[in-house]
Amino acid sequence: MSVFFKKAERKNAKLRLAIAGPTGAGKTFGALLLAKGIGGRIAVADTENSSAELYDDIVPFEHANIQPPYTPEKFIEVIKAAETAGFDTLILDSITHEWSGVGGCLEIVDKLASTTFKGNSWGAWSQVTPRHRKFIDAMLQSSINIIVTLRSKMETIQTNDNGKKRVEKVGMKAEQRDGIEYEFTTVLDLTHDNLAIATKDRTRLFLDSRQLSEHDGVSLKQWLSSGSANASIDGNQFLELQDLMNQAGINIENYCAKRSLNSLHDVLQQKFEETRSGLIAYIQKREQSTQENEAQLNQNQAISPITSNQRDELQGFIEQRGLDVKSVCEFLGIDSLMQILTTQFNAAKQDIDQFAKAGIKA
Repeated sequence: MSVFFKKAERKNAKLRLAIAGPTGAGKTFGALLLAKGIGGRIAVADTENSSAELYDDIVPFEHANIQPPYTPEKFIEVIKAAETAGFDTLILDSITHEWSGVGGCLEIVDKLASTTFKGNSWGAWSQVTPRHRKFIDAMLQSSINIIVTLRSKMETIQTNDNGKKRVEKVGMKAEQRDGIEYEFTTVLDLTHDNLAIATKDRTRLFLDSRQLSEHDGVSLKQWLSSGSANASIDGNQFLELQDLMNQAGINIENYCAKRSLNSLHDVLQQKFEETRSGLIAYIQKREQSTQENEAQLNQNQAISPITSNQRDELQGFIEQRGLDVKSVCEFLGIDSLMQILTTQFNAAKQDIDQFAKAGIKA
């Protein structure tokens, strides 16, 4: 399809923020402060043995204690449940478990490699990577704000200073799949003294390192809602339109090309209900047309005589039972087999079978 360019315009968005840090750095505490500033209903999915509930004095929130196995599908289920329940912000504390926890991706790969793939870890990854990708997509396409926490550990290197070997700290590495930071709008690394350092920040709100506060959440909310009013549809709306178009048999690529859209993601919020209603009406009209055609076909069959192939089949059926066509026609009260209607075909075979079993011979 063609590629269409239009004036760049930041739209209203939902938060995708990651907080990484070592144990005790304040990841959960910081996430709750940000959620408090954003406002609305808060849900916390806790893989840390209900540790989040220790902070119930910070802000009211609803809590779910997530138990192993920490499969990608379990995290997807959590996201969908939070969306369905109408929460404004979901905190996933932490998504490290989806990767390296009990029953997480690394364990799944090890199990598959030692069983199904007989030592071939590359083959195992071919099954696990798509499952992990679906979890990432569920976060990116979610209709609510999502804040995740990640465990991290300090990376060190050994240096040689005039013959003296030293170990130097070179930064923190989050315990998740490499490249996970690319999936978020903002990624904050927390130090042991609770300072947040932005390693990625498209909001440009965290240029200076500092301890996280409720005010940062307020600033995030203002940034998220300060885009163009012509916001594009969210992830759930995209999936709904995609499903409806598949039901309607509409070629999505052609649909987008005719409207100068690069993808369904470019459909505007203000056009969503109109587009959705139009698709539903089209599907209903097509289903009604199909039902009418089927009804007409059944009606035609009800008054249509059997085909020549069906007549030949009946003749063979009659001969196999030691009967002749004339005596059968007399028994059925017709002048020829072609007077049997299509809808009567199976019933005629049953009548002929009973006729033969009665011992009436030609």
